[in-house]
Amino acid sequence: MVQAIRFEKTGGPEVLAWQQVEIGKPGNGQVRLRQTAIGLNYIDTYHRSGLYQMPLPSGLGSEGAGVVEEVGPGVSGLKPGDRVAYAGGPIGAYAEARVMPADRLVPVPDGITDQQAAAMMLKGMTAWYLVRRTHPVQSGETILIHAAAGGVGLIVSQWAKHLGATVIGTVGSDDKAKLAREHGCDHPIVYTREDFVARVGELTHGKKLPVVYDSVGKDTFFKSLDCLAPLGLMALFGQSSGAVPPVDLGILAGKGSLFVTRPTLNSYTASREDLLTASRELFDVVRNGAVRIEVNQSYPLREAAQAHRDLESRKTTGSTVFTV
Repeated sequence: MVQAIRFEKTGGPEVLAWQQVEIGKPGNGQVRLRQTAIGLNYIDTYHRSGLYQMPLPSGLGSEGAGVVEEVGPGVSGLKPGDRVAYAGGPIGAYAEARVMPADRLVPVPDGITDQQAAAMMLKGMTAWYLVRRTHPVQSGETILIHAAAGGVGLIVSQWAKHLGATVIGTVGSDDKAKLAREHGCDHPIVYTREDFVARVGELTHGKKLPVVYDSVGKDTFFKSLDCLAPLGLMALFGQSSGAVPPVDLGILAGKGSLFVTRPTLNSYTASREDLLTASRELFDVVRNGAVRIEVNQSYPLREAAQAHRDLESRKTTGSTVFTV
């Protein structure tokens, strides 16, 4: 038996419970993983609250790092003692140990700590598909990333800057503006006192942007469209402020034949080849210093409810991990 966070009904952080669970032995194509660090992500709050529905009772979490304890039949390329990490796949990362599909685990190279790996996999590979696949950022472009002081925002800002882009980012306070600037954001906009649409117009001399990366959703979606140049792309990859209401697609024509996409990490890393490409490119930019992964908050796993409260009240910055 191991300890894990479980919940039997959707709701606020108070529904999360610290319970004993039985995980069993790995089956065909599986490994048993002893976890050392687990990532906290905003999508975890969507699962907990019921915004993204799933069968109950359930575990929680989709990102972690640890050490392979036991390998099931049919597994090649992994052995007990190997350091591995993952993002996506079966829900249930909030646990001391778990059984995982071997093909969703990636080796963690030397020079990357377990806490870094747990903090970077989901956010970092999300940043990877945004700036390398959804809209491949080109040198000389100017981009907008909302929540620039958040986990994905800090990585996107650094990575886009590394690729030669000028980065505009929205943040909620002067402290977060400072943090974003320290991580590659050239022009942090404090949205509580500045109109980011007007500021984007000033910074681009009216030319606007080829892409907006938006994880906020309802509060920013329509104004984000106003930041795009004709044929620009709106990449909506989250909805921390709530779901975007139904959209009349004619708006996209009127604003310059715009594109809108709702990408997910699962789609971009569905194949083993794409998963390994994403993790390899992410580890490379971290190890060469282009992207810094900083764990700004750490909680014991049993305190997951408090971590959710802090995340939803915007008290956190950058990456947060649970320790086991």
